[in-house]
Amino acid sequence: MSVERPPEGPLWAAMYHSVADPAHDPYHVTVSPDRLERQLRLLRRRGLTGVSMERLLRARAEGRDAGLVGLTFDDGYADFATHAVPALLRHGFTATVYVLPGRLGGTNEWDPLGPRKPLLTEDGVRAAADAGMEIGSHGLLHVDLTDADAVDDERLAAETAGSRQLLRAVTGREVTGFCYPYGNVDVRAVDAVRAAGYQYAVAIDPGQLTGLHALPRVHVGQEDTSTRLLLKLALHRVRREPVPYGPYPARPASGEPARVPAPGAVTAPSREGSAQ
Repeated sequence: MSVERPPEGPLWAAMYHSVADPAHDPYHVTVSPDRLERQLRLLRRRGLTGVSMERLLRARAEGRDAGLVGLTFDDGYADFATHAVPALLRHGFTATVYVLPGRLGGTNEWDPLGPRKPLLTEDGVRAAADAGMEIGSHGLLHVDLTDADAVDDERLAAETAGSRQLLRAVTGREVTGFCYPYGNVDVRAVDAVRAAGYQYAVAIDPGQLTGLHALPRVHVGQEDTSTRLLLKLALHRVRREPVPYGPYPARPASGEPARVPAPGAVTAPSREGSAQ
């Protein structure tokens, strides 16, 4: 990193959820396929490129993040595969989808008001990864990690470290990112995520906890027209705490996400040794 680079600055990351018909959407987390297409088209017209959080953070650490916007999709809805991925690929974009390995193939049972929406299956997760999307963890079951009465230390470890292990088994790849359910974060949750081996984690507005394991994002919804979306991106600089620039773990020599060896597999030693 250049010594002339400022020690901290804004991080541009957009937070989506479901891409479907938003007619019945009590939580305002659904955007229509048409609205998503318009928003992505706007980013491209403005000279911006949507990328996964992992790619954004690597580029940022290397001083090459100009023009990049992190695109994230929480909860792992099945419509990510049917609507979001094709739209992203049409524009040459990638994104990160945060999934719940304890609910793969299930529905969003944590939303009491509904409507019930199907979640990605294991095959859907693998297909998204094969299409170039980053797969991150959203915990096992979508519980508030800051609720100490409901989430004891054992359950906290299962939601963080346990979910990472399950996703590695599903995808055959390293899982580097975590997304806090409901965007809620505290020191205990951050410590658990860091201890689980994640290289970064995203929230919504983590305030003074802002850092590599508590990154801010801006919510994007159905009502975000071109003007509103650009305004949100502009205000993101002043509404969120600046994120420190800093080192990020080295990329595998191939430039591709690290593959997890199958059980019992023997892998050849790396030519770059400790440089990995």
